[in-house]
Amino acid sequence: MRDDARGRRHREPSDDPVQTAGLGTPSPRGEDELDRGVVIGGAMAVTARWAWRFIIVSVAVAILLWLLSRLWVGIFPVMLALIVSTVLAGPVGWMRRRGVPSALAAGLTLVLAVLLVLGTLAAIAPSIIAQTGDVVDRASQGIVTVREWLAGPPVNLDNEQLDNAIKEATNWLQERSSDIASGVFTGVSAVTSALVTLALVLVLTFFFIKDGPGFLPWLRRVSGHTAGQHLTEILTRAWRTLGGFIRTQAVVSAVDAFFIGLGLVILGVPLAPALAVLTFMAGFIPIVGAFVAGTLAVLVALVSNGWVTALWVLGIVLLVQQVEGNVLQPLLQSRSMQMHPVIILLSVAAGGTLFGIPGAFLAVPVAATVVVALRYLSEQVDLRTGDLHPEDLTLATPEGAITARDGERAGERNRRLLHEPGAEPGDVVASDEIPETRRRTGSPVLGRLRSRVRRQG
Repeated sequence: MRDDARGRRHREPSDDPVQTAGLGTPSPRGEDELDRGVVIGGAMAVTARWAWRFIIVSVAVAILLWLLSRLWVGIFPVMLALIVSTVLAGPVGWMRRRGVPSALAAGLTLVLAVLLVLGTLAAIAPSIIAQTGDVVDRASQGIVTVREWLAGPPVNLDNEQLDNAIKEATNWLQERSSDIASGVFTGVSAVTSALVTLALVLVLTFFFIKDGPGFLPWLRRVSGHTAGQHLTEILTRAWRTLGGFIRTQAVVSAVDAFFIGLGLVILGVPLAPALAVLTFMAGFIPIVGAFVAGTLAVLVALVSNGWVTALWVLGIVLLVQQVEGNVLQPLLQSRSMQMHPVIILLSVAAGGTLFGIPGAFLAVPVAATVVVALRYLSEQVDLRTGDLHPEDLTLATPEGAITARDGERAGERNRRLLHEPGAEPGDVVASDEIPETRRRTGSPVLGRLRSRVRRQG
């Protein structure tokens, strides 16, 4: 601003925020008036910039999903092995701290886990084999009952019509016998692929739990100090969140399986042990898995014991799921994931649509990892704006303490730059320079930060 000879103030071109932003020159209609076209053009320019960013991000996400679909055969065992490793890493670390070599600790833990799973399956196999025939017989009786009901009022469907419908169905199956045969071979190849995947998961899990502690130091050496410190904090938080999610789901699923299985045993429903195990496994797909397992239990009870028992099973399933959803799950998952149920449902739906049942199983862990990364980025932004300070954060690693301190320093420097004469928003930077003392991993600063994080943990 400047004063003329009469003391009136006039705006300099550099004082005009619109002109400074490159949006044009104000209309000469008045000193304080601004042309509407300039305002609308500026808004459209901002919208266009954000639209281009959205398009670029969308294209990048589409390419990433396409690559995942192409490499899914190799990625799926790795992701499954990582999830299993979050469960087995605790016992391996316990043995390693007591002097057991890493390879021996990993091997013992993996063998015991496999024996536990196989022992559980072997324990319920005789019950399944003995009761499957009874379930099939009851299902056949149910079909006869349904046929008699269709023949009576109000449907009044006579036997000739039913026979014609059965014949048409038989002819349809015969015409597509080749497709069915190819489907059988596809099923055989799928079983073979599942066995190969299982073997690969076991091998990868062994190496993950054996050599896991050396991964982050290697990552810092490869990616550099700055990126390595950010990745160390993000991956450590993601690992803890993933492990907490798996442990929480295991507890919740075990509670569901125990009480639902106990109710099925008391009511005399066949295949109760198998249904309990299925309930436990389905519990790792939040919300959707419990619904599917409960529906299957009700259907088995309906076919085997009648509609009265089925109603009792439905009541037990609803009661257990209500207690789990309103008491147990919020109490445990609030400490592990902190994700809204809508995000969980959308993740399961997207994962199931893109990658089938494995995608639905892995959807929530992947979504939890993405949420952890987004929260970390949000913290870094808040540190630079001054809305957060390092002491306000719950840090997982000493490297996270360093990045938090650097983020706060970068924010302070940016605020000083913006208050200097002639400063522009483009002068703001996202990070601070790395002091030489911080580059040395054995520096006193890093040692004090490590001690501080250990005390907080």
